[in-house]
Amino acid sequence: MGKLVDRWLNKVTMYRLVLYYLIALLVIALAFSIVGILPYDPFSLLLNVGFLIAASWIVNTIFARVFKVPANVESVYISALILALIIDPVQSPNGLWFLGWAAVWAMASKYIVAINRKHLFNPVTFAVALTAITLNQNASWWIGTASMLPFVLIGGMLLVRKIQRRDLVVSFLISALATITVLSIFNGNDLLSSLGRTFSVSPLFFFAFVILTEPLTTPPTRPLQIIYGALVGFLFAPDVHFGSLYITPEIAMLVGNVFSYLVSPKSRLILTLKEKIRISPDIYDFIFVPNQRLAFAPGQYMEWTLGHDAPDNRGNRRYFTLASSPTENEIRLGVKFYPNSSSYKQSMLNMDRHTEIFAAQLAGDFTLPKDPRQKCVFIAGGIGITPFRSMIQYLLDTHQQRDIVVLYSNKTADEIVYWELLNRAERELGIRTIYTLTDTRHIPADWKWHVGRVDAKMIRANVLAYRDRVFYISGPNAMVTEVQSELTQHLRIRQNHIKIDFFPGLA
Repeated sequence: MGKLVDRWLNKVTMYRLVLYYLIALLVIALAFSIVGILPYDPFSLLLNVGFLIAASWIVNTIFARVFKVPANVESVYISALILALIIDPVQSPNGLWFLGWAAVWAMASKYIVAINRKHLFNPVTFAVALTAITLNQNASWWIGTASMLPFVLIGGMLLVRKIQRRDLVVSFLISALATITVLSIFNGNDLLSSLGRTFSVSPLFFFAFVILTEPLTTPPTRPLQIIYGALVGFLFAPDVHFGSLYITPEIAMLVGNVFSYLVSPKSRLILTLKEKIRISPDIYDFIFVPNQRLAFAPGQYMEWTLGHDAPDNRGNRRYFTLASSPTENEIRLGVKFYPNSSSYKQSMLNMDRHTEIFAAQLAGDFTLPKDPRQKCVFIAGGIGITPFRSMIQYLLDTHQQRDIVVLYSNKTADEIVYWELLNRAERELGIRTIYTLTDTRHIPADWKWHVGRVDAKMIRANVLAYRDRVFYISGPNAMVTEVQSELTQHLRIRQNHIKIDFFPGLA
């Protein structure tokens, strides 16, 4: 069952999964309203949803055209549906002012409250915080009810599994519950009652799964995400206040956003295509000229937005690892194309030198060890070679010698890319690359390397002192999982000596 779930999660993008999750919650809430489990009029609930979607879409379209950036339709729907889940259904026409004002500011905040084209605050929490100040009307966070809790948990855990933000969510929950415990004891309240209310009649879990993990306002690395989660969790706990100011969920999030902004890369790039090179039958190198210099660590990734007509259900955003080195002037992406590729990738193939693409949200911990003496093994499957291309180019340009062995797996020989770079690294830095092919039906007659998957036997035969090394694994999800299992079960490699290339929205 777990493998089936993982297979489905790998096929759906992160944004699409969030959208499905929110739609499911609203459908369940509508059913509960009809049968009387939730105290809302089902027609009012439907009015909320329809009005918020329409208002959000109109405002976002206007701002996207004014600021001349691609409109992210999925983002519009996600923000509108979140607002519908945290603002009570309207009871009178006057309530539409509250909904409209929240929708306007949720969309506008992405463009107006932004620095270097990077928005500062979570749009939904910014909007409801502003409505509280300007209209004196607050979000009720009605999704935090006992009847909705099982569905919030099931979908939320799938979402966290998809985006692998477990550490962030756990740090938030531990911090919030610890703060609630301390304050309950200090104030003389019943601890069990306080914890019970927090679990069953508060938006704790919905907030953690949906609001906290929003990618564009999350810190870029795991240690910073843990600190971020703990900070927001402390502020989220009920009864936390500074003088007469009591912290609401939206205020807790806005404070966390400020922290995230301070510790995160600040820029949003606009890039123009310089060159498109076919480097294998189904892999292209895209070389872009950025509008400004980008500082990053080799192996990190960014979110790429490409505006195009009639985007399919996978949207106009993707995450790609930077294949270029920070020492290079251009930004390089290595992209694999499959039969019946998405509208996004079809548009990439049609790019010319006048096409612009937007990149933001630099992140990732899949980077070289700070200690240059640390021995490493790079294990790449197919297009998973791109972060290693970035690292090796960086080492060549900075003349750093490190003890690294590369194990590079492909189905067929014509899928191998970056031959020249890998050969140069062996000549100049002593970085050995061991190639292997997994399709035994198409092995070239002059093939002198390995045949078969990367497994414990292959690693033992080619990697000296493998237990002293840090293993980096990048490639298709199934390959990464298989190699990780070989390392832990057959070679007894410690988990903290294994690094996996992952970014949200992998599919």
